[in-house]
Amino acid sequence: MARINIDGAQNVEVSIKIPCEKTPLEQLEIMEAYTKAHQESKDEDKAVRELNCLKTIFPRLFRSIEENDLIAGRLDFLPIGFGSVTSIGGVGHYCVFHKLRAFKDTLEDEELKKRVDVLYDYWQDNDVKSIYCQDVLNDTTTGRFIDCKYPFMATARLSGMMLDYKKLVGLGVNGLIDLIEKNESNTFMEACLKTMYLFKDVIRRQIELVKDAIEKTQDEQRLKDLHLMKEDLVYILDHKPATFHQALQLFWLYALCAGCINYGRMDIVLGPYLKHDIDTGLIDEDEAYRYVKSLWTMIENRRTTVNGRIIVGGKGRENVEAADLFCKIALRVCKDTRYVEPQFTLRFDHTTPDYIMDMAYECIASGATYPTLYNDEVNVPAVMYGMRVDEKIAEQYIPFGCGEFVIQGKSVGTPNTLLNLVKIMQLALNEGYDPMDHVYKAGPVKVDPIESFDTFDKFYDQYKALLDYYFDLSVYAQKHSYEVMNQEVSFLFTSILMDDCLARQKALLDGGVEILGGTNETYGNINASDALYAIKTLVYDQKKYTLKELNEAALHNYVGYEKLRKEILALPKYGNDIEDVDEMANDLYEYVAKNIRQRGIDEGMGYYLIVISNNQTNTDWGHQTDASLDGRLKGMYMNPANNPQGGAAKSGPTAVLNSLARFDAKYHGGSVQNIKFTPRMMHEDKEKVKLLFKTYFDKGGCQLMVTVVDHGVLEDAQKHPENYPDLIVRVAGYSAVFVNLTKDVQEELLSRTLYD
Repeated sequence: MARINIDGAQNVEVSIKIPCEKTPLEQLEIMEAYTKAHQESKDEDKAVRELNCLKTIFPRLFRSIEENDLIAGRLDFLPIGFGSVTSIGGVGHYCVFHKLRAFKDTLEDEELKKRVDVLYDYWQDNDVKSIYCQDVLNDTTTGRFIDCKYPFMATARLSGMMLDYKKLVGLGVNGLIDLIEKNESNTFMEACLKTMYLFKDVIRRQIELVKDAIEKTQDEQRLKDLHLMKEDLVYILDHKPATFHQALQLFWLYALCAGCINYGRMDIVLGPYLKHDIDTGLIDEDEAYRYVKSLWTMIENRRTTVNGRIIVGGKGRENVEAADLFCKIALRVCKDTRYVEPQFTLRFDHTTPDYIMDMAYECIASGATYPTLYNDEVNVPAVMYGMRVDEKIAEQYIPFGCGEFVIQGKSVGTPNTLLNLVKIMQLALNEGYDPMDHVYKAGPVKVDPIESFDTFDKFYDQYKALLDYYFDLSVYAQKHSYEVMNQEVSFLFTSILMDDCLARQKALLDGGVEILGGTNETYGNINASDALYAIKTLVYDQKKYTLKELNEAALHNYVGYEKLRKEILALPKYGNDIEDVDEMANDLYEYVAKNIRQRGIDEGMGYYLIVISNNQTNTDWGHQTDASLDGRLKGMYMNPANNPQGGAAKSGPTAVLNSLARFDAKYHGGSVQNIKFTPRMMHEDKEKVKLLFKTYFDKGGCQLMVTVVDHGVLEDAQKHPENYPDLIVRVAGYSAVFVNLTKDVQEELLSRTLYD
C-alpha cells in the first residue's frame, strides 16, 4: 500500500459531470487495456509507453454525436487514463482512486469487483501524482492538494496549457506530419509522428460517428448540418482548414486529445477564417453564431469548473478586424447562453473599440458574470517584468484558472504549490506549533517565544523567517513536479504544439518548452496583513495589549474576549482606501511575491510568480485554520484572493477598487479582483459604473470580475435552490452555478459586499 494518502478529492469539482456513455463492462475493459499497455511498456522509452497507452483510449473514448452538435467531438472520462489536469482525470498516467472505488461500488458481479481491485493495486505505485506525493508530502509541513491541515500544499499537474492552435490550423494534420519528418529523428520524434497518425484515426472515428447520426435523422436542416460536418472532417483529414467550420473542428478535436481544458486566444486562431467566410458569402453572422454557440456547449459539457478559458481582444493581434469580428459574435453567444463555461475573458487596451466594451458591459450587466476583464495597459508590462520576456512575447499572455498567466504556445506556468499565509503567521505566534492540531510545523526554523518580540519588526522578522522556509519548500516542490512528470510522460499531443519541442526534438518538460515557469497560489493574504496591522496598532503603537494577550484571545476563538475582538474588528481594514492599512497589505504582498520570484530565478526557472487566488480553497483552508488576529474566527473562510475579508469593506466600491489597484501587478503572475453589484446599479447608474471601472483601470487595476445579483437573491437561492438552477456567481477566477456550491462556499460569497 502507498505510504501517503492517495484517496480523496484531488480538485475543486462543482459542475455535475455527464455520465459515461459506455457500459460498466466496457469501461472496465478500457481501463484494463490501458493498464496492460502501461505494464507491458515499462521497459520502453516514456514516449513509446505513452503512445501505446494512448492507443487504448483513442479513438475508443469518443462519444456519439448529439442532436444539436454542429462540430464533432465528445469524450468520456474514466477513473484511469491519460491527462494533464485533475479536472478531467489526472496528470500523465493517472488513477483517480476515489472514483475508481465509486465505480467498483456500482458493480454487482464479484469477479468484476476483483478485476477493479487489481487495477487499484497496480496504480498505487504507478499513478504519476502518487509517485510525486511519495517524494514530497510529509506529516508536518506539506500536504496533498487538497488536504488543508498543512500550511503548504503541493501537487503534480499541468494546468493552463494553451497550445499553438494557430500553427495547427495553419499547417493542418499533414503539415504537422511534414514538420516532424523534416526535423532530426529520435524516439520522441518518432512517437510524435505516430501520435499524428493516431490523431488521424480519431478524425476517421468522428466520420463514422457522424454517419451513424445521419442514419438516425430525417430532419432536413439536421441532415444538412451533419453532411457538412462529415465533409469537413474528410477534408481536414488530409488538408489544412480552408473554412471557419473546418478550423473550428480541427482545433476542437486536437484540444480533446491533448487533454487541454483551456483554449486561449480563439479570436486570433479562428477570426481570419470567420472573416473570409463572411466576406465571401459562404456563411453569414447568424450561421457563425450557431457554430460558436455549439463550441460553447461542447466546452460547457466537459464540466471542468474552473477552466474552459477562451480569450479575446487585447494587444498582439495581427488581423484586428477579423479578431474583433469573432469577439463580437462570442460576446453575443456568451450573453445568450449564460453557461458556467467557457470562462470567457476580454483583454482590452486603449485601442479596443467602444462597441466591444459596451457589449462586454451589457453581458456583465445581464448577470452572465462574463467576460472577465483584463487590462493590457497594465498586464503586458507586468508580464514583461515578471516573466522576463520582451514585449512581443508578453503580448501573448493568457490568463487561466484563477488568474494565472502563461504565454500561449510558449510557456508552462502550472500552479503546483499553495501557501496559507495565515497558518504560517500562527506558527510565528505559537513557537512553531499549529494551534489547530498542536503539531510542530516550523521545520528547522528557530521560533522564539512570543514574549521576546518587544518590537513589531522583531515579530515581523520571525514571520518572514518562517515564510522564507516555506518559500524554499515551494520552489523545490514546483521543480520536482516537473521532474516527476517528465520522468513518466512526454505529453506528446501537447509537446507537438508548444514552442519549441519539435525543433529541439525534446518533450515538453525535457527541455522542449521555451519557457518553463510556474505559479504559487497564496491564500489569506489580506487576513494576514490586517492581522499585522492589528498587532502593530494595538500592541506596539497604542500599547493597549501585549502580543501574548492578543494571541490568547485568538487561541480561545475570542470566547471570553469579545470586547477585544470588537476592538480588532473596529480597526481600519484593507479595502477601504486607507493608506497605512493598504501599505501594510502591499508590504506583505511584495515580500512574498519578490522572494518567491527570486527563488524561482535562482533555481533556473523562467519565472515563478505568486498568483493571488482562492478557487474556494480560501473556504476549505479556512476550515482548518485557527482564529486570526484580524478578528476572523476559527474555521471561518479566509479572504478571497486580493479582496477584503467578507464584511470588511465598508466605504463603497470606489474605496475597495482603490485598495485593489495598489498592488503592483509586475510582481505577481495573476490576481483575482471580485466585486458584486445589483442590476439596478448596473443599469440605472450605468455611466457611473463605467466611469468607476475606467478610473480603476487607469489607476493600475489589472483585472476585474463582476457578479450582478439582486438583494436577497442569494439568500433565497439557499432556501429554495430548485428555483435558481441557472443562477451564476463569481467564486474566484471562475464562475459556478450558485446552488451547486456547498453551503460554506455560498456563505463566503454572501459575506462579500453587494454594491447598490
